[in-house]
Amino acid sequence: MENVVIVGTGPAGLTAALYCARANINPLVIEGVQPGGQLTTTTEVENYPGFPESITGSELVLKMREQAERFGARYLTGEVVKSDFSGKPLKLEMADGQIIESSIVIIATGASAMYLGIESEQKLIGRGVSGCATCDGAFYRDEHVAVIGGGDTAMEDATFLTRFASKVTMIHRRDEFRASKIMSDRVKNHEKIEIMWDSVVDEVLGVEDNTVKGIKVRNVKTDEVVELPVTGVFVAIGHKPNSDAFKGQIEMDENGFIIADNTKTNVDGVYACGDVQDHIYKQAVTAAGTGCAAALEATRSLEKYDA
Repeated sequence: MENVVIVGTGPAGLTAALYCARANINPLVIEGVQPGGQLTTTTEVENYPGFPESITGSELVLKMREQAERFGARYLTGEVVKSDFSGKPLKLEMADGQIIESSIVIIATGASAMYLGIESEQKLIGRGVSGCATCDGAFYRDEHVAVIGGGDTAMEDATFLTRFASKVTMIHRRDEFRASKIMSDRVKNHEKIEIMWDSVVDEVLGVEDNTVKGIKVRNVKTDEVVELPVTGVFVAIGHKPNSDAFKGQIEMDENGFIIADNTKTNVDGVYACGDVQDHIYKQAVTAAGTGCAAALEATRSLEKYDA
């Protein structure tokens, strides 16, 4: 049986792994289907402390992985598909049927940005198509960018991007935003923001040279298609927490985000950190901070059991 199993290898999971390993807990880290999480889709990271020249998301995750491994963290490639937290030991079922038992489980499975699903968009994620304005907005100084969505997140993203971009075009499939009135009014009255109502993106242009050159936008009422010359496309239609394997075992909100008091869930010995329990900040550095907190809580919990 394991002392601590950490599920996920984004900044939260790897920071938890580092702290647990340095505490000689000998953690087992399950890498999941996308080792490194969302950060690996980011070509340049400029806002993670300690890297003044920037670093790619993949490089940052690799350094964090190696650092935790140096202190004894062990890695297992695979996906957790089910869990049983009804008693001790805590149980995790892998996709291959393997059952892993542990005294402590730290859930750091992250969340996945929801995208439109069109082929050209998928090919350019991390190369001009982004699901995180606060992560990538600074790369688009004095450029024309598009924001797709109509909720509060889209309003926040569009407003944030005006700090850098020369122009922000918002694209929304309806004739009114779903966002709160105060957020909507702020966007509607901003001199840098233009709104295309009743419109959807049919294609992202630039696949040939792996950089966004523009988008094809179709009016859903008239079927008229126009090409918009943007260099960045920010999709702001929501995030889905990667929590399916734990449904029915711990408390979650209506959207599937794990409810945690700091990092403690409602089940003794189960902790959650990073974007799987954070629908507000969604930053690598905040995820790492909660990963540290979860590891410290896990360490104290094990000491209590050993006492």
